[in-house]
Amino acid sequence: MEPRSPSVLDEPEPEEPIEVIDDYEAVRTPPDHLGSKSGMVNALSLLYRLYERRLEREVQRGPMPRHIGLILDGNRRYARELGLEDPLAGHRLGADKLEEVMDWLEELEVRITTLFALSAENLARPPAELSGLLALIEAKLRSVAIDPKIHRKGVRVRAVGRLELLPPSLQEAIALAEEATREHDRLTLNLAVGYGGRQEITDAVRQLLRERARCGASLARVADEITPEDIGKHLYTYDLPDPELIIRTSGEVRLSGFLLWQSAYSEFYFCDAYWPAFRKIDLLRAVRSYQQRKRRFGT
Repeated sequence: MEPRSPSVLDEPEPEEPIEVIDDYEAVRTPPDHLGSKSGMVNALSLLYRLYERRLEREVQRGPMPRHIGLILDGNRRYARELGLEDPLAGHRLGADKLEEVMDWLEELEVRITTLFALSAENLARPPAELSGLLALIEAKLRSVAIDPKIHRKGVRVRAVGRLELLPPSLQEAIALAEEATREHDRLTLNLAVGYGGRQEITDAVRQLLRERARCGASLARVADEITPEDIGKHLYTYDLPDPELIIRTSGEVRLSGFLLWQSAYSEFYFCDAYWPAFRKIDLLRAVRSYQQRKRRFGT
């Protein structure tokens, strides 16, 4: 029997970095000597799959964060790069990406995810864009409430933020999604909408002061006795562990007020890809980066 001819799949997986899979311009306009565009895309697709498979095996061997925060940034810029004039087109693409990313997180057994979908400051955006964005979030939440996949996976959905600032119809959709998934306990999906980190801390301190006042404590006594743990008990995510890893897309290197209190000892990963173009290898690289760090917790 003749020996089998070697296949490209028999070749050792390439070591990182594999710059060619990130060469966006090469995919768009390959030089003539590289052959047809379809051939270039096929080659890149194969490299991508090999690299993704290698990365996934690598991160599966390491410690996995229980709670990941995601700052979903770059929807509008992505739409502009595609030549789409309506900024809502980018938000729609970003909403479609979310379900795919949640599947990846489930595969990695990340049990808690907090998404920064809309900041309190975003509520000041132009009315036409804002109304469309709020309607998109509302439609997603209403679909979540009746989505068999959500219930089959045991996903508990809840919103965090200054929800009273949102339109009544969106508040209703939030309540519907939360009630429909209240009994689920396998996965938790927090949607930060109308959210601001400073506002959250302010709300927590207010609730703490009101609680102590109802018990008859004086302001001076509260000031003497208050601890970080007391404030933490009144945060929006008071019953969840702090995120071990926070990922932001679009190349921006800042938190923009996201989980300011909870992220005190989080690891951060900033990704250049716009949110609608976020790939599984981007997520895997972020988790691998987290695994390679030594977490010191201030010591």
